[in-house]
Amino acid sequence: MKLLNFFDAQEAKALGVVEGERLHNLTRAAGGRAEFSSLGALLQAGEAAMAEARRLANQLTADPAHAVPLADAKLAPLVEADARVFCVGLNYVDHAAENNLPAPGSPIFFSKLAAVIVPHRSAIPLPAISSQVDYEAEFAVVIGRRAFQVDEAQAKQCIAGYTIMNDVTARDFQVRDKQWFRSKNCEGFGPMGPWMVTADAIKDAGALQISLSLNGETLQKSNTSNLIFAPEKLIATLAQTLVLRPGDVISTGTPAGIGFHRKPQVFLKAGDHMEVEIAEIGVLENSVVA
Repeated sequence: MKLLNFFDAQEAKALGVVEGERLHNLTRAAGGRAEFSSLGALLQAGEAAMAEARRLANQLTADPAHAVPLADAKLAPLVEADARVFCVGLNYVDHAAENNLPAPGSPIFFSKLAAVIVPHRSAIPLPAISSQVDYEAEFAVVIGRRAFQVDEAQAKQCIAGYTIMNDVTARDFQVRDKQWFRSKNCEGFGPMGPWMVTADAIKDAGALQISLSLNGETLQKSNTSNLIFAPEKLIATLAQTLVLRPGDVISTGTPAGIGFHRKPQVFLKAGDHMEVEIAEIGVLENSVVA
């Protein structure tokens, strides 16, 4: 299943299921029950609610009469306001190499605020005081079960699904501050989506092509087989000291090809259009504005 949040005709946030180019309203099909009001609410409600969502989705997709064109939908952020979004630095072999750094011995984590997460097709505003805003294509994991002090096998069972993230970063802030928080947490710096694909729909999360194009030119191209730490390792590491909750997200890091390391360097400017594509998930598109 492909699940996302969107705004219905009354501008209320709702949970949708995507089939082809059409969007079906799961919230309405469930009679407006709270556990079907958003993706986060569904994940927090547990496995019985997810099973019910599958049943309703099968009914809806069999009868497209009440669906709307996906292209016409106004999408909402994929995470709840209280979700935690964890990111990982230097987690691709090729990205560590372009930084002239050895592969880290353990995962390097930092955070994105849920407040900067924006949906597919949202515009990303450039901070007026930054001249080095960069892109980062990333494969992200959505937590579906409470995870605490789990091993890697148990961690894998805690994955609800997968999505795409663009870890937009102000490199000049990153260099100046000598840490990552401000550079990663400007308004709109967390494009995510367009949906979560449930884990059962992905054949092998460790063998997915990932790429980013800027104005039609491919600048990043790799494969999740190049991840240094797989999703289950990342979950198991974090969960040794922190309870991960349904709806939390771990974005697994970016491959080589970032603008900062290109010659000449490439930074985002108003009018740019980015597409991050991951096989078996889809394409996350966002434009850039002043």
